[in-house]
Amino acid sequence: MSKYKIAWMPGDGVGNDVMNATRIVLDALHFDAEYVPADIGWEFWCNEGDPLPQRTIDILKQTDCALFGAITSKPRDEANEELASGLQGKGLSYFSPIVKLRQLFNLHTNLRPCKAYPGNPLNYRDDIDLVVFRENTEGMYGGVEWFPLPEKIYDVMNDPEVGHPARMARWKEKGLENVALSTRIMSRQGCESICRQAFEYAKKHNRKSVTLIEKPNVLRETGGLMTRVFRQVAGDYPGIEHWEANIDAICMWMIKNPQDYDVFVAENMFGDILSDLCAGLVGGLGFASAANIGDDYAVFEPTHGSAPKYDGRGVVNPMAMLLTCKLMFDWLGEKELAERLENAVAHVILEGKVATYDVRGVRAGQPGANSTTEVAEEVARCLSLEVV
Repeated sequence: MSKYKIAWMPGDGVGNDVMNATRIVLDALHFDAEYVPADIGWEFWCNEGDPLPQRTIDILKQTDCALFGAITSKPRDEANEELASGLQGKGLSYFSPIVKLRQLFNLHTNLRPCKAYPGNPLNYRDDIDLVVFRENTEGMYGGVEWFPLPEKIYDVMNDPEVGHPARMARWKEKGLENVALSTRIMSRQGCESICRQAFEYAKKHNRKSVTLIEKPNVLRETGGLMTRVFRQVAGDYPGIEHWEANIDAICMWMIKNPQDYDVFVAENMFGDILSDLCAGLVGGLGFASAANIGDDYAVFEPTHGSAPKYDGRGVVNPMAMLLTCKLMFDWLGEKELAERLENAVAHVILEGKVATYDVRGVRAGQPGANSTTEVAEEVARCLSLEVV
């Protein structure tokens, strides 16, 4: 019997390519696991009207954690047009399966390391080593939205006792049928959880600072709540510097002085924005890993999308998926496997002999670049030869 049961969810597009390549490396590490296939993604939306079938949820409940490749998401109208003819007109509404997973399993913490490995020609600087803690179940990605804006919702927001009638009048003039509303709902508990985890991480890994990314001067209530909680939590960690920055300002400062920062903490959308910026500083999304972590379960995924135009071509960079496995090993307590894998990835990057098109600076499929599989095989070779 295997030590671990891992839900195996390639998903859409290049998710299949990077997961297939990853299996080569996991086998080279002799990772003692059973991989349990689980359905997720666009195919199941189109054919079943559900991108996250109940059978997949049941599988996840019977496994230790999940590896996830990539997902395709499209706006509501486009999603409805691609439904199988027999499912159209039945009131089905597309939702992001990864967002649902995060909420269903309370995967409250999204951990996104962004580290510049020596030898990567795409590094902005070689001394960048950042970690983003992103609240994963609340904020702007909570999924509470309307279009058109229902009259009842408008009436509540227009009520002088609880709403903002002076601000709502102009929306009524535009016609509620023309108005879309997305909410940003945040709780004190959610804010405290993500802030405390950022500080705990900094303490455990001897990080010098934690920086809150918010916009409380405009988003006064939600941003104000997050800022107050951050300051309260920071008081429990006197040895760690705590800084604050607005989301727009940090985008400038990260280009100017990324080496000045260490650990970030943010709500859902701001953390998503910031982590992609950080990824761009260390080589792009081809090197960007992520962990969705809850109290009892975790789903590990690279942060790149499904890139349908590259589906099945075997050209995309598998390093993000491999570094995602490193995060999985850390979470499982397999520190030796995590270290060996990261060292092998770092070795291949430093040598620079085998790399995909994004690293080579050529168009996908052009001569001069290695395939997804070839990069994975080179990492596996380093592991088998014990050169790291």
